[in-house]
Amino acid sequence: MTSSSLSTRVSAGSRAQTAWHALAAPDALATVGSQPTGLTSAEATDRLQQTGRNELRGEKRETWWEELLESLREPLQLLLIAVGVLYAVFGRLKDAVTIFVVIVLVSVIEAVNESRAKKAIASLRTLSAPRTVVVRAGSAQEIESPEVVPGDIVLLQQGSRVTADLRLVESAALRIDESSLTGESAPVEKNADLVLGPETLLADRVNMAYTGTSVTGGRGRGVAVATGPATELGRIAGLTAQARESRTPLQRQLGQLAHWLLWVAVALSALVPTLGVLIAHQPVREMILSGLTLAFATIPEELPILITIVLGLGAYRLAREGAITRRLEAAEALGSVTLVGTDKTGTLTENRMRVAEIFVDGATRPPDAPSVDARRVLEIGALANEAQEIRRDGAVQFAGDPTDTALLEAAERMRVETTGSVPDLRVVQRVPFDESRRRITVVYEQNGAHWLVTKGAPEMVLGLAAHIRSGEGVRPMDDGARSGVVVAAEQMAARGLRVLAFAERALTRGDSVDAVKAETRLTLVGLAGLDDPPRPEAAPAIAALRDAGVRTVMMTGDHPSTARAIAGQVGIDAARVVTGSEVESTADAALGSLAESASVFARITPEHKLRIVRALQTAGEVVAVTGDGVNDAPALREATIGVAMGQRGTDVAREAADVVLADDNLATIVTAVRGGRVLYENLRKAVRFYLAAKVALVTATLVAVLAQVPLPFWPVQMIVLELFMDLGASTTFVVEPPEGDVMARPPRDPRRPFMDGSMIAGIFAGGLSLGAAVTVAYLWTLSLGGDIGSARTAAFAAWMIGHIVLAAHMRAERQPIFAGGFALTWPFALWSFGAILLAIFGSAVPLLHRRLALTALSSSEWRIVALSALLFPSWIEVAKWLRWRAGQRTRPPARRAAGSP
Repeated sequence: MTSSSLSTRVSAGSRAQTAWHALAAPDALATVGSQPTGLTSAEATDRLQQTGRNELRGEKRETWWEELLESLREPLQLLLIAVGVLYAVFGRLKDAVTIFVVIVLVSVIEAVNESRAKKAIASLRTLSAPRTVVVRAGSAQEIESPEVVPGDIVLLQQGSRVTADLRLVESAALRIDESSLTGESAPVEKNADLVLGPETLLADRVNMAYTGTSVTGGRGRGVAVATGPATELGRIAGLTAQARESRTPLQRQLGQLAHWLLWVAVALSALVPTLGVLIAHQPVREMILSGLTLAFATIPEELPILITIVLGLGAYRLAREGAITRRLEAAEALGSVTLVGTDKTGTLTENRMRVAEIFVDGATRPPDAPSVDARRVLEIGALANEAQEIRRDGAVQFAGDPTDTALLEAAERMRVETTGSVPDLRVVQRVPFDESRRRITVVYEQNGAHWLVTKGAPEMVLGLAAHIRSGEGVRPMDDGARSGVVVAAEQMAARGLRVLAFAERALTRGDSVDAVKAETRLTLVGLAGLDDPPRPEAAPAIAALRDAGVRTVMMTGDHPSTARAIAGQVGIDAARVVTGSEVESTADAALGSLAESASVFARITPEHKLRIVRALQTAGEVVAVTGDGVNDAPALREATIGVAMGQRGTDVAREAADVVLADDNLATIVTAVRGGRVLYENLRKAVRFYLAAKVALVTATLVAVLAQVPLPFWPVQMIVLELFMDLGASTTFVVEPPEGDVMARPPRDPRRPFMDGSMIAGIFAGGLSLGAAVTVAYLWTLSLGGDIGSARTAAFAAWMIGHIVLAAHMRAERQPIFAGGFALTWPFALWSFGAILLAIFGSAVPLLHRRLALTALSSSEWRIVALSALLFPSWIEVAKWLRWRAGQRTRPPARRAAGSP
């Protein structure tokens, strides 16, 4: 059968709504045109072209010109267009042309900035998208989920996200959470061998797995029978793909502020022309135009867009540094984290586990030492194993839990037989590892004989052992032998090793082959200690968090001695180690105090982690917690910031998390916390400057009206001022570098309002300063005998130069410019250069005279402009310098995080 005919059959089957659950697995494979070894690469490529990518129809991406047209349809742009039309009606065609040119420029800038933010947010979704392991041409390989096609054989394991509708062909203790599709809260046991009636309801199709569900236990494989919009999720809930990113609390808060300021601006825009006519006796026509233009210039229409730009682009920069923020709310909250709850393996350690020691026959030895019992340990470790051999980027690798992959690698080095190398070895039943059992058990059959192998935490396996293997053979497990194993496990854990126990049992006729029932009277073969050294960057990262007032807490399922050893190496206070049993016996009311007093928790389950996170947050901590497994999902959701591991994390963990670490590295959390603080500070700076410029414009116009003189700006000049203030706020402050003390300050209190007292004071201080610079230049020029054209030109030039000076001072909230560390960013330099050039050439070039209603200034008038523009905003820098010097003299030592040494 040709590839094209296969694709035709797939498409026809999808259209006919095939009842895949009513087909036996071999029949489903034949119907979809596949086989147990999967498709070839050529067949998969052809089907991808025929059926399209495995994606729901997402939100339509607007083109740049659609963004531009949308901007032109905004009420404020329509208001400005009305001003331009009135200019044309009043016979001032040149001014009307200038206004329309500025309208286009404002719309282009707004469209480009919003498009940048949307693209950044879309890129975050792409970066955090799951991948899928499929079998193609007999080899397992990892591909991007959108590349899954009908006929692909998809491998499922605990924690993976189902990315296509599958007819299961194999299942081993497979359980799938289908609550997102059917509403069923309990995971569903799956059975690939069943054939169901065509009328079977969706929730009862136990031989199927559907897109959007997640594997909570066991393993299996299935053939993809529908992808993209043809899936059940695509048909039933396709509209969910149209959902937009929900607004963050800060976006909602500032949206309400913008709505309130809108009415203030409208009232002022009506008051100024009214007073101009009644008090200053200005022409009615000019006051109407000025009032309409003032409304355009003072209404904070860019405020919601500004927040999206700062959050979106800031989050995208974090993603490029390895911290993928899946939700904008996380980018907003990162700066307020007070505690990081981290796992040990892969986060504090290198996640490069290797078998370092093996304990057999009463002695500890290297894994490559010649020993029959040591080889037996590795054989059990390879058989009681859930890692898979997959092809990634053309190379064969082991994928799965690092412990499992380390055991497979050790067995391969020692040429120990595994399931793939033993003929006629068949899995009868597999009980996968879970946090309550803390072991994996597999029953094998070979030539009619059955054999059980298990590996897991020493205390869990030792409790099932009735015998112990030694060089003398198998003997009963007496108290002396049991205590010897316990001591050996403690000693290995104290050296920082992860310790596993290995046991087996040959099942005789009459014994149950049920793995759980057969887990009795086991023979303990030995122990293995796996080494996972601390990451070199872990200790500096924890020290950096401590200096920033952020405490680090280790929460691990490992042995207490192992946890204490690693904690001591990376700088976490290990004076007290709390075990899961202590957490279990502590009431919720007292757990907060316990969690505040200890920084190492060992032998804890995901349920314990969830309780600890809740207790810490009840105690007032803002918690970021790491996790990688399906059982970590509740804690990830509960934490203020859930942090999933990008390399070893499951799809379920990534879906539950707010942030995904691309490198599983604690140092990246430091980067994320630092980035979150910088992002929030830059947003404050941008909003403070943006609203200060609005206050300055209102101040200058009100003072002129009250002084009974013409307004300091023509309407066309106000439009140009609005263009530059929007450009500066939305482009320049987004990329500002951090201040030097950003990681030496305590975390931000999330209860503190964005528009707090210091923010409001900064807005009015900056606005009144710039307003004073404009007003002084304007009135001083008039008092020296200059005409109204010269005075307005002086006011315009003072504004253009003064608002650059004000922005330079507002680039830092605490650190003076001359304290060093503030590199000149290219957006700020370009913006400043353009504003100053327009101020100079606007008064010198005749063409700009006519377009902007400006005139030439004398040298004395330029001195007035320069003096006003430089001096009035600069008192802010003087006050900042005085506060900084006082802080340098009285600054206490860096805050030490609670619980740290």
